[in-house]
Amino acid sequence: MAIVLGENQYGKSENRVVRIDRDNEAHRITDLNVSVALSGDMTDTHLTGANDKVLATDTQKNTVFAFARDGIGEIEAYGLRLARHFVDSQESIHHSTVSIESYPWTRLGHHSFSRSGEGTRTAVVSYDGVKARVTGGIKDLTVLNSTGSEFWGFPRDQYTTLGETTDRILATAVSATWRFSVEDADWAKVYEAARESLLEAFADTHSLSLQQTLYAMGTRVLETVPELDEVSLSLPNKHHFLVDLEPFGLDNPGEVFFAADRPYGLIEGTVRREA
Repeated sequence: MAIVLGENQYGKSENRVVRIDRDNEAHRITDLNVSVALSGDMTDTHLTGANDKVLATDTQKNTVFAFARDGIGEIEAYGLRLARHFVDSQESIHHSTVSIESYPWTRLGHHSFSRSGEGTRTAVVSYDGVKARVTGGIKDLTVLNSTGSEFWGFPRDQYTTLGETTDRILATAVSATWRFSVEDADWAKVYEAARESLLEAFADTHSLSLQQTLYAMGTRVLETVPELDEVSLSLPNKHHFLVDLEPFGLDNPGEVFFAADRPYGLIEGTVRREA
């Protein structure tokens, strides 16, 4: 049986790029983590070690920084510029993927900032020489409802110990990606609208399950943002357990909880427009 090379790619991962725009008194900060992955005519490199078709990963890193010198702007547009450059400038490269995380900072003054906890903006751009595909998203967006959440009516067997509840804390760290149906958009407007839709749906939904909340959040994004045709969400259930204070002669009317970090339920799903 013959042995052949399968799918492969290579690139420079986690290039930490910080740009300070100083064109007016109030500086602006852009803080990114940029990863590049390239694929194409790399068979000879794997089989013989020939490097004549390899764009060095150090060159990829330098390109990421050089393109930042011209201005970053919205991360989707920056990713498109990079992805198209790698394919269009290198005959041996047929496909590129640029993945970006953008870390938020809150302004304290003209040139002072603090790291924000409002979630990390993300974008992934792929390009094959003809068509570009763009996904945006957010991760580490931690949210909590202190009431308005239930969980009951689930199957019970000999291993079930979880009690039913009609009032519980519902908390999660939202990771969401949305797929654009267009190659150009008002990237910032879409991000803000999608993020706000996720938050509003989480707050508005009286939840009977985290799955129901996931569907409500994805639906709200698609109803609000016509440039998107699909939303995928990953929602870890950040469990909060009521602490038994009876051994200390104290009651606990739903006020003191133990926040467990693991194990946790992980609810994932995709909401898309019907074809």
